[in-house]
Amino acid sequence: MTIDSLPQLGKIHPDFFRRVIYPRLGHPDPSVMIKPESGIDFGVVDLGDQVMVLSTDPFYIARELGMEKAAWFALHIIASDVAVSGIPPRFLSVDLNLPPEMTEDELVVLWDTVDKECKKLGINVVTGHTARYAGCNYPMVGGATVIGIGKKEDLIAPRARVGDAIIVSKGPAIETTGLMAAYFGRFLEEKYGADLRIKAQDVFYQMSTVKDALVAAKSGGVTAMHDATEGGVLGGLFEIARHSHVGMKIYLDKIVMPDEVKKTCVCFGIDPYIAISEGTLLATAHKDKAAAAVAALGREGIAASIVGEVVPQEEGILVFGEEGPYQLEHPKEDPFWSTFEEYLKKR
Repeated sequence: MTIDSLPQLGKIHPDFFRRVIYPRLGHPDPSVMIKPESGIDFGVVDLGDQVMVLSTDPFYIARELGMEKAAWFALHIIASDVAVSGIPPRFLSVDLNLPPEMTEDELVVLWDTVDKECKKLGINVVTGHTARYAGCNYPMVGGATVIGIGKKEDLIAPRARVGDAIIVSKGPAIETTGLMAAYFGRFLEEKYGADLRIKAQDVFYQMSTVKDALVAAKSGGVTAMHDATEGGVLGGLFEIARHSHVGMKIYLDKIVMPDEVKKTCVCFGIDPYIAISEGTLLATAHKDKAAAAVAALGREGIAASIVGEVVPQEEGILVFGEEGPYQLEHPKEDPFWSTFEEYLKKR
């Protein structure tokens, strides 16, 4: 294994984790119900009648967005990964390794926003670490862990089952649209006009699956949920299928596609279906309960649709698009990162 097997930017490929990370997880503990695995956003510890759900991510502060937006996004990224377990997020542990150029005023706004959003989501800050260090840079200014504790019967241990329906909320490339429009809105305005730029920038506050996941879980019948982050909708569905040992039939024309998302991806030359999409909930549900989950999301103003079905593993993961069906492979590298870096140089 050499460094050449790693992606230039973004998440490490699942094959690397299977070879290198997952066989080396420290001392075994029988209370760990769900261990690290590609396509599962959280780990779970058995507490008897209850479970503890944990998820860890970078504390991602995109300074150019302004500290209020950046802090909102940083918290919701991590809280979303717990919510897809069906257990509400409850506690936060945060490590802030701040760049020396961060000002006191910026830190005050950042933390005030974290506090306000934690209160809205029912999250208490339990512990952390805050310091400025040389060599620390935006946007990765530390890391955080969100913890949820709930009844064992409320846990959705993500395993899709043959016959399940596949649900996608909001559509693809939500994070891609929110961030590209926020950073590079002038390119959108030059191509499509100010109204489209504004609509695309408004997508920013859709970059959370906390509400999506808890609404879907409450509707009943959900068997797996996953936040479509790097690799997008197709990468996330591939991960669900892989860890569930099932196949899938996925119909692209059934996936919600907001006009502002489609045009943003066209503008920047990004394939929306494999681009990072924090805020898009991927779920599987019992066939006879899936419509109720979609309806429940709709009542909360969250667009969603049934986009396919879970099939036996030997049938593979088939994607039906304009060019006919093809067998899905993991996208390996998310096109968002290289495009984002490219446009940073053009600003």
